[in-house]
Amino acid sequence: MGREQPQQEQEGGQASMAYAVEQLVAVNPYNPDILPDLEDYVNQQFEPDRMSTQIVARILVKALMAMPAPDFSLCLFLISERVQMEEQFKTLIVLSHYLETARFRQFWDEAAKNRHILDVVPGFEQAIQAYAVHVLSLTYQKIPRSILAEAINIEGLSLEKFLEHQVANCGWILEKGQGNGQLIVLPRSEFNHPELKKSSADNVPLEHITRIFPILG
Repeated sequence: MGREQPQQEQEGGQASMAYAVEQLVAVNPYNPDILPDLEDYVNQQFEPDRMSTQIVARILVKALMAMPAPDFSLCLFLISERVQMEEQFKTLIVLSHYLETARFRQFWDEAAKNRHILDVVPGFEQAIQAYAVHVLSLTYQKIPRSILAEAINIEGLSLEKFLEHQVANCGWILEKGQGNGQLIVLPRSEFNHPELKKSSADNVPLEHITRIFPILG
């Protein structure tokens, strides 16, 4: 009995800390101030008698959901190479690479084979779809419906409802493409319309320019 109680207390403390860290990542995914707490926790996980690879994997899944923020890479620096060689971590690293390189078809194919790793975190699919839309909006002025469907892994009626929502709330416009195809016109920005990006010269106040003229003379 004497040994069981300390062990139960240790497991309870570990569960409480794991919950606290998960809340930090969930509530503040873009806040670099959480990194010291995350590092302390991950370091504790690698003590042989306290390690929980399931919790570490869950934190990495949440870090993937925070893309394009660099959370995943930052978390990975805290994990030893030995642990990274475990199958679930190798899978997450591959998924991260697919997202970083916008290879969304490969990402969804690989994700479908590893639902047991990803489904433990609610909202994973929706977070990745939002990231895919973000990447596409930086690249395309107009995008074929088929490319969008592949990137967000939605088809049929679900895609119709998604497009309706984007048109109503996000400024998307639907156009007829070639044949029976459809084009989605994405909102203009300095990324997909470079001419909208002001040059540094455009931002120089007039009084600064007038001060330069005497020096040039």
